[in-house]
Amino acid sequence: MRNKRIILRRESLGNDMGDNVGIVVPILTDCDRDEDFTDGIEDLGNTIPILPLRNTVLFPGVIIPVIVGRTKSMRLLNDAVKRKKLIGVVCQKEVNVEDPHLEDLYSVGVVADVVKMLGMPDGTTTVIIQGKKRFELNELIDTDTYLKGRIKMLEDEMPKKNDREFEALLSTIKELTIKMLASVSELPRDLLFSIKNNKNVLYVINFACSNIPVSASEKQDLLLIGNLRERAFRLLFILNREYQLIELKNSIQMKTHEDINQQQKEYFLQQQIKTIQEELGGNINELEIRELRNKANKKKWSPTVNETFEKELRKLERLHPQSPDFSIQTQYVQTIVSLPWNEYSKDNFNLNHAQRILDRDHYGLDKVKERIIEHLAVLKLKDDMKSPIICLYGPPGVGKTSLGKSIAEALNRKYVRVSLGGLHDEAEIRGHRRTYIGALCGRVIQNIMKAGTSNPVFILDEIDKVTNDFKGDPASALLEVLDPEQNNAFHDNYLDIDYDLSKVMFIATANNLNTISQPLLDRMELIEVSGYIMEEKVQIAAKHLIPKQLEIHGLPAGSVKFKKKALQEMVSSYTRESGVRELDKKIAKLMRKLARKLASDEPVPSEITPEHLHEYLGAVEYTRDKYQGNEYAGVIIGLAWTAVGGEILFIESSLSRGKGSKLTLTGNLGDVMKESAMLALEYVHSHASVFGIAEDMFENWNVHIHVPEGAIPKDGPSAGITMVTALVSLFTQRKVRGGIAMTGEITLRGKVLPVGGIKEKILAAKRAGIKELILCRENRKDINEIKPEYLKGLVFHYVEDIREVINQALLEEKVTNPLF
Repeated sequence: MRNKRIILRRESLGNDMGDNVGIVVPILTDCDRDEDFTDGIEDLGNTIPILPLRNTVLFPGVIIPVIVGRTKSMRLLNDAVKRKKLIGVVCQKEVNVEDPHLEDLYSVGVVADVVKMLGMPDGTTTVIIQGKKRFELNELIDTDTYLKGRIKMLEDEMPKKNDREFEALLSTIKELTIKMLASVSELPRDLLFSIKNNKNVLYVINFACSNIPVSASEKQDLLLIGNLRERAFRLLFILNREYQLIELKNSIQMKTHEDINQQQKEYFLQQQIKTIQEELGGNINELEIRELRNKANKKKWSPTVNETFEKELRKLERLHPQSPDFSIQTQYVQTIVSLPWNEYSKDNFNLNHAQRILDRDHYGLDKVKERIIEHLAVLKLKDDMKSPIICLYGPPGVGKTSLGKSIAEALNRKYVRVSLGGLHDEAEIRGHRRTYIGALCGRVIQNIMKAGTSNPVFILDEIDKVTNDFKGDPASALLEVLDPEQNNAFHDNYLDIDYDLSKVMFIATANNLNTISQPLLDRMELIEVSGYIMEEKVQIAAKHLIPKQLEIHGLPAGSVKFKKKALQEMVSSYTRESGVRELDKKIAKLMRKLARKLASDEPVPSEITPEHLHEYLGAVEYTRDKYQGNEYAGVIIGLAWTAVGGEILFIESSLSRGKGSKLTLTGNLGDVMKESAMLALEYVHSHASVFGIAEDMFENWNVHIHVPEGAIPKDGPSAGITMVTALVSLFTQRKVRGGIAMTGEITLRGKVLPVGGIKEKILAAKRAGIKELILCRENRKDINEIKPEYLKGLVFHYVEDIREVINQALLEEKVTNPLF
């Protein structure tokens, strides 16, 4: 055998004697790639001496030391050294078996050469053996001298040369083996060099198999694999698993060590603090308490609040800084001293200034502006007036929330806002009691603290979206906040001291009043913020939206101008809403197109015309219904109010022969609208003689009423007179007067009742080219509130009875092709 330099490493492993003893595990450093460990195997017969080992598995090419203690094993080794014979090494399944038989040994072992025998000072013998080749143990022969066995040699299947995948696999195994061994103890430099530069693949893999810290049974499983590639893959899996386990153990140990160090550090600092306190003769938090007392001396609070503060501060002084209640008490005292007790900002009583601010930021909204100016005027005359509770309600996007900022600026007050959408916990309004962990005051007190004054403009946004569940009803908690007779002594559960909210100007916003409880509605002054008409949207876009979007998109101010017709086309064909949010998005989209052209050095139009809209905004998204003439009987134009403004509504009716006077209603109608249709038919039937309709018409003809755009839900009583007129026109085949529309509710007696949304309905009729409108006489007051310029070119007919409607809407002339 060639001379090989051996590097020794101390490690605790099992041995032949069964006791754990520190033994030496060597590494060969100068193995060649093709070195063969099977010297002398060819002269070996099928029967060899068998050395059973406890808890140790030998691999071909690997040299290991073994402490020998059994008598038979000593005889075997002395005979092998004397005769220079090879021996067979097999691992035992159970370490406690002293005299093993065939079933006590694994079936695969390794032929080994006894390199050296060393006598130890303690009287034991250490034998260094090197594995050569695997064999299968078929039979065990027990002699008086030592064990012998009949074997069959096993061949190792080597990988192909220049196998790049196997080379990468071998490199990974070397790296992991080094990391694994380095994590146990510090490796000598020679050992690292030996592992990295060893070119014998069989030896490298078998060495790693021999040195992984796993059980003997798992090592035996590796020895059973004859294909070296497969053995390497299995080895890599075990190495990864064991190395991750070692890293996890080291991480846990490091964290534990850091925790102990942190505790020691804290203990040392606490002892220093204690010493300082003893030397100073006082408490370390004395400075903080002195600061709180100085702040309290500047407060304008009542004697009751001052008494409560002093009591809580004395309680804080008695607490030790390490007490769990210290931080809770400190937070409570700081909350008391941080609130602006009786501190108010000075209102700006310049009414012209307030009007300019409101007009600058918002176009229209005359009722809201008028109410704010009135409030400011009263404050100017009488300084101690309680602030009103205003509720602005209307469709989304009309500027209800942003109006609060303008009001705060006009009044020179602080501005705070709370979004109530989805709020379902009463504690969000009243706060949590101090007995709870992490208790806080409610949002009202928090925002008063944030404002720094006791008279801010306080926006309660989306008050109609408040919900309730098992945690309480926030809407009921708001009753105290929004009641001018109660909120001068608002009680927050956390603060536990009455706070005056009577000077706070609360402004609530809502989209739908139906979801707000009646007691809460009763406490607020309702101001409707209706949707904008086209002319108002055009003005808002020109004065507010376009300059804002020019600045947002980096375009010079005034660099792009919009023609009025372009803005009108954008409003009517690309948006359908009551507010201006969608219009703002469309303008932003157009600005992005212009910004891209400008950044690409392409020509940008200085003025946007209706012809540019298709290029920048795409195809028209919405089309308005147009008046289509009066060639058909039974087709009447009604007026409807929707959340996105007014619309004209075609009420179509037809007759078909049949028995029983069946009424069919289509068009996605709501219950109220269906009742209006049934009411209309019954009224026409009961007054058939008045309108010249034969009685047998109702027995031999079925009626079908349809409202187009069936995908859109429709409801409400305002189409009542429209349906009656359509049915009279249908049964008499009389023509409808050209360019006329109507809206109004009917009763069974034929009375016409007023309806809402008149402003939006009139503007919708004007857009559709309708010239005449029929309304209830009581709706005249709504017409008087609309600006005269919006009513140009329209003629109004005010009625009280359905017969007046028929006389105004129908002609005596019959259609060209009557049904009968």
